[in-house]
Amino acid sequence: MPLAAALTASAFRPAIAPALKPPKMRASSKTARASVGRNHHKPLEVKALRNFDYPEAILFDCDGVLCETERDGHRVTFNMTFQEKGLEGHEWDVDLYGELLKIGGGKERMTHYFNTVKDREPFLSKWPEDTEERRAWIKSLHLRKTDLFLDIVQAGKLPLRPGVARLVKEALDAGAKVAVCSTSNEKAVKGIVKTMLPEFADRIPVFAGDVVAKKKPAPDVYNLAATTLGVNPARCVVIEDTRIGLLAGKAAGMRVCVTKSIYSEDEDFDGADAVFDCIGDDGDERFGFEDLTTPGSFWLNPPLPVDENGNWYREDGDVVTGVHPMLRGDPSDSSAAGGDGLTDAERAILADIDPA
Repeated sequence: MPLAAALTASAFRPAIAPALKPPKMRASSKTARASVGRNHHKPLEVKALRNFDYPEAILFDCDGVLCETERDGHRVTFNMTFQEKGLEGHEWDVDLYGELLKIGGGKERMTHYFNTVKDREPFLSKWPEDTEERRAWIKSLHLRKTDLFLDIVQAGKLPLRPGVARLVKEALDAGAKVAVCSTSNEKAVKGIVKTMLPEFADRIPVFAGDVVAKKKPAPDVYNLAATTLGVNPARCVVIEDTRIGLLAGKAAGMRVCVTKSIYSEDEDFDGADAVFDCIGDDGDERFGFEDLTTPGSFWLNPPLPVDENGNWYREDGDVVTGVHPMLRGDPSDSSAAGGDGLTDAERAILADIDPA
């Protein structure tokens, strides 16, 4: 199968929106970051192709993506809450909070921390075990913390990160959907969107908090967003700043662009489709909506869901056994061909090859 045919294979190529013109290229003439073929290293220069698939949706994480909320927002208001509730000696400093961010969700984060200090007061005498009463207490702490956090947001102390408003506008102007998908409290996330993106807030649905049973790195929140918005996951682009967010987006079968944040600067983003320091404001942009086409400036083909171990998922949810050689870091090894559970057409799309 030639590559051109692989790009339009019916099993993986979503329906192409009608009357879409190729994206205009900036004066710098962007070049793609993906190479064509296993043995080709010359980057693809995107000038004009017939069938461009624009993203159907841009799905933003909230904390660290829309704004730098973690260090100077969430951490501060967790500590304010602890102080109010008499938890002296349990302040989360910058380094400790960075470690706790590996746990998705504020209630889950507190639960994890409290479990590590249950031999200290007041936990030793009052909350030594995980009980229903203790869980209710943690929930009350989180509700108070959310109110304090909203006070900071509404006071304008946490500005948007560079380029966020620009990308939101570009996506909505192009007819794409925009949503925010977060493990944070829904009230807090909606407050950020309403306060910081007021001109777009009524067009940005929020999927956050306990709206799904499993939080990131599980793909549930992104799956829910795609289903609710009625969009194809393969035509969604996720904007994340952490590894657990990256894993969630990839497991949902979406493209993931990482914009590094204060706490995630040194995280492992292997498997991301593109990694940047920020989105970038006008005149200093790193990418725009028109760069996120398929094929486009950063990738050629629609994605497939993949877990952190490099296993591909089919649409029925079954894991395809046998890791594809492209994911093992050994693209010259074709010994797995035919034994990875994929068809030739699937393999061509995954590896950008002509299986001949």
